[in-house]
Amino acid sequence: MAHRPGSPRRDIEFSDSIQLNTVFTRPGEATEMPRFALPEDQSLPETAYQIVHDEAMLDGNARLNLATFVSTWMDDEAKKLYAETVDKNMIDKDEYPMTAAIEDRCWRMIADLWNAPVVDDAIGTSTVGSSEACMLGGLALKRSWQSRRKAQGLSTEKPNLVLSTAVQVCWEKFCNYFEVEPRYVPVNADHLVLDGHDLENYVDENTIGVVAILGQTFTGMYEPVAAIAAKLDDIEASTGLDIKIHVDGASGAMVAPFCQPDLEWDFRVERVVSINTSGHKFGLVYPGVGWVVWRDRAALPESLIFHVSYLGGDMPTFALNFSRPGAQVLLQYYMFLRLGREGYRQVQQGSLDVAQYLSGEIGQMKPFELISKGDTIPVFAWRLREGYTDKWNLYDLSDRLRMRGWLVPAYPLADDLADLTVQRIVVRSGLSRDLATVLLADIKSEVDFLDRLESPLPRESATSPFHH
Repeated sequence: MAHRPGSPRRDIEFSDSIQLNTVFTRPGEATEMPRFALPEDQSLPETAYQIVHDEAMLDGNARLNLATFVSTWMDDEAKKLYAETVDKNMIDKDEYPMTAAIEDRCWRMIADLWNAPVVDDAIGTSTVGSSEACMLGGLALKRSWQSRRKAQGLSTEKPNLVLSTAVQVCWEKFCNYFEVEPRYVPVNADHLVLDGHDLENYVDENTIGVVAILGQTFTGMYEPVAAIAAKLDDIEASTGLDIKIHVDGASGAMVAPFCQPDLEWDFRVERVVSINTSGHKFGLVYPGVGWVVWRDRAALPESLIFHVSYLGGDMPTFALNFSRPGAQVLLQYYMFLRLGREGYRQVQQGSLDVAQYLSGEIGQMKPFELISKGDTIPVFAWRLREGYTDKWNLYDLSDRLRMRGWLVPAYPLADDLADLTVQRIVVRSGLSRDLATVLLADIKSEVDFLDRLESPLPRESATSPFHH
């Protein structure tokens, strides 16, 4: 046996067959894996992991992404629970009966949170996110309208849905996929949200419902659900049209109950027949999970419900998806148990406090004028003050902040306000006051840099990421 000179005797043999071959010198790391075809051969798991891990490092830091509403932080116990339950299929209620039972508990908790008149008479479900939940709410409105029209011997052709031009793009998808005419009420300088103004010009006998947004994507503003309902009451009194409301509460429906409890937007408003929210936004769960709840079983046509047997009983299901993760539903239940009403209030109020701290400081900066303050959901937007400069715009500031790791989007508002560009910040759990202070320092530094430019930056056209 060969021994290394000057070394103690060892029970190993040194030969050319022994190689260190660290992860970065293996095939795939030292060379390159194919990107658009399957590799011919296997690789070690740690090699495949390292390749994917390293490429993912080139993404932005999710915690510094102030564009997204989606949760980017959960505690260690939640991450442990996620890892333990990632293999559960939400649709398989026979194989995973406790996950199905927990889903049922969750939507009932949410129905109670949203003041359903009789929780036991309400009905709800989890979804992949608010987009699916909105489509289910829209489908229920359409099917209910069709049933009423058929019962009266009237045509079911040409259904329409009334909504603001500032709705999230999922509503445009709903109208396209399910053949419903969208009737967009434009936002303008006098009416930044759908508030009932001129609503009588948009509804008719073919209107399946009106969508009210609790937490507009563009600015974070709430649409006044009670005021919209009051206008529909007036319309019914003069025309006989009984038009219901779906509340798109993707963000606000998990903020308002805790931080604006006296605001009437939920099932306390009689015209509200269904509400959706994103568990993965201010429900504080990793993506993707959403929820939709109907006021009562009469609001969800039986023809849309599939019945699955589990635990010797009946489990009604209503979904556009089939196989999907069950882990996020369990994480939602974890968060409900972990925080309770008071915990949610503290977390959401903390985000609101940071949002209003940031908006207050940014609103005092010479270049900016606030559009919203972050006092509804913790989201606010600002514009560049008219006439401030022709050397730079908010897209330039967004690019400069991205160089520092911050993603702070700039975009035009909808339709009649499309010539107005704003910048927006979403404050989520995990954006601390300390980080907010760092962000403010970076904004001030980049504004100073842009103000010192001797000539205007080159311009490129931009479109809103929420464009209809």
